[in-house]
Amino acid sequence: MSVKDIYFFKYIVNNQVFFKSKFTYALVNLKPLVPGHVLVVPLRTSVLRFGDLTPDESIDYMNTLQLIHKFISKIYKADSLNIAIQDGPESGQSIPHLHTHIIPRYKKDGFGDSIYNKLEKDDLETYYNEFEKRKLSFLNKVENTKSELDQNDNFRNERTKEEMETEAEYLKETIEKFIANSDNRL
Repeated sequence: MSVKDIYFFKYIVNNQVFFKSKFTYALVNLKPLVPGHVLVVPLRTSVLRFGDLTPDESIDYMNTLQLIHKFISKIYKADSLNIAIQDGPESGQSIPHLHTHIIPRYKKDGFGDSIYNKLEKDDLETYYNEFEKRKLSFLNKVENTKSELDQNDNFRNERTKEEMETEAEYLKETIEKFIANSDNRL
């Protein structure tokens, strides 16, 4: 049986995926802001923005977001979560493929609203044509207005494929148990 590759924009992310539904998947992040920072993404790569989802995809996407929200909250014992969609390059979207960040938050994590500044950082360096031009134009306009915290991104390191695969395997096994033992079925 052949497994169909799963793409995040033009990147194959099969080994990062820990959950997949009919139209949506969840994957571990290449450069997480905190442990448990994951992404929810539509399978169709031509979905650039939230409004590009079909009605069926939208329902599946929201159901998946709720499931992953509950799952990450429980597994990472988060006090709260940030759920963020950067919808277009001017909003900080670095990859031209709709994705939602789910970020565990804690009473004493010290980030406050600065977590949103961290989302402005580029996760991958390659974009395509118009999206790239718009993103670079936006970044050039605001470069001098970034805060010291936003510029100091040294703590956020890119992970190896092995690290992401290990986390994805753990989350895949754990979410199967989570779904089997709860009413969190899609």
